[in-house]
Amino acid sequence: MTHWIILPIILPALLAPFIVLAARYHIGIQRVLSTAGALAVIGLAAGQAWIAADGTVTLYQLGDWAAPFGIVLVADRLSTFMVLLTALLGFFVLLYAIGSKWDERGRHFHALFQFQMMGIIGAFLTGDLFNLFVFFEVLLIASYGLMIHSGGAVRLRAGVQYVLYNLLGSTLFLFALGAIYAETGTLNMADLAGRVQLIDAGDSVGIRVAAVLLILVFAVKAAVVPLHFWLPSSYAEAPGPVAALFAIMTKVGAYAIIRVYTLIFPPDLQVTAGLQGLWLMPAALISIAIGMIGILAARHLDRLVAYSVIGSMGMVMVSIALFTPEGIAAALYYIVHSTLAAAALFLIADMVRSGRADLALKAAPPVPGAPLIAGMFFVAAIAMVGLPPLSGFVGKLLVLDAAVASPLVVWIWAIILGTSLIGLVGFSRAGSTVFWKASSSPLPEDAEAPPAPSILAYVSVGGLLALLIALTIFAGPAYDYTTSIAAQLFEASDYITEVMETPGKLSGGAEGH
Repeated sequence: MTHWIILPIILPALLAPFIVLAARYHIGIQRVLSTAGALAVIGLAAGQAWIAADGTVTLYQLGDWAAPFGIVLVADRLSTFMVLLTALLGFFVLLYAIGSKWDERGRHFHALFQFQMMGIIGAFLTGDLFNLFVFFEVLLIASYGLMIHSGGAVRLRAGVQYVLYNLLGSTLFLFALGAIYAETGTLNMADLAGRVQLIDAGDSVGIRVAAVLLILVFAVKAAVVPLHFWLPSSYAEAPGPVAALFAIMTKVGAYAIIRVYTLIFPPDLQVTAGLQGLWLMPAALISIAIGMIGILAARHLDRLVAYSVIGSMGMVMVSIALFTPEGIAAALYYIVHSTLAAAALFLIADMVRSGRADLALKAAPPVPGAPLIAGMFFVAAIAMVGLPPLSGFVGKLLVLDAAVASPLVVWIWAIILGTSLIGLVGFSRAGSTVFWKASSSPLPEDAEAPPAPSILAYVSVGGLLALLIALTIFAGPAYDYTTSIAAQLFEASDYITEVMETPGKLSGGAEGH
């Protein structure tokens, strides 16, 4: 049994308490440890993705106990793909937090950051629903600490709202787990895939209720309308690097829907037939509209970026709601694009905030480094809106192409294309107001000039934009890989066989796989 799978979870889990206990008063040591840990996680994630690229499913049995009795971690194409994306995002966000000195503005930033990474990566690698709930709670607790980092009444109020909505989701999650366990006697995903198939259509009320509760829980995490109310204030009021890290948080909900509703409740399953698309597609389309209208109506730059996250998640969920291999492949490509674009925009908004009194969309003295910041905003905005030639345009084409076979194809095309124009107007207005009109309002002579962003801040945003450009240049290979991920998801026999037939203590095997 290889121990490499658990290392991306164990490493931040060990670094966080070590930072608190041994380096709490030494910010330099914290930065070195945190950066080294982030680089190590990238290496581990890349190695696991390389192993999984040929379709290999790798299993880790904690305590060498066989499934479904023991806790298992599973590394397949989808999970390693998401872990690698998280690791890359976390590294650049960490660089920005260090360069902008956000990590000095409150207590325990680096420890909370490591716990957050542990929770997100664990959610992607776990092989059972109960531990998915556990990792959800780990990342929720850590994210609350990060949200209120450096304090403030407004930030605290937004943090309380964020926690209340997510606690509601956690409560629904527990109800769903109880219903599933009562119906099947297991929470292991691979085991559930087999047991749910055996439920008679006439006795499916309990499992259908559980399936609905689960999709509601994941929709809360993914900020799908009408369960999106927590996101605008929470993301807008969070510190810049924290909001950028949160760009992957909504993708945890999308990942969970993809995993559960292709493995446990696949589209062709009779007892839950139609549940996935009954309201998910309409909600996703409304999410796109709400997000893009929010961009146009926003009066602050951070709110504008927050609403763009809602719109991009709507795009992801439209593609997922098709529940076809083409739809899932397009959704995974768009997940990478929207995560990087949203993170870059949040960091750019923070760079603007450091040079202005606030982020209101009104003419103000130019911020230090305005030409370069404006250029980065221009690139990130083009990507988020979906204009050519960047990855947002490619991603939208893939989603539109995947939707051709849908009976709602006219609605999907009309809403995606129409709202793209609205988003373009909103971003254009914001960019021209913040950067172009700023030249007409020079800084008063007696005012002290704000400091320019650090080199590390530029490097971190530039790194995210470079990844977006690379995703555009290598769109063909990237889409081929997401297509292979989708194919593995819809042909789950290898996953189920690896998890259920690998020997462990309860199956008579002396050693694990």
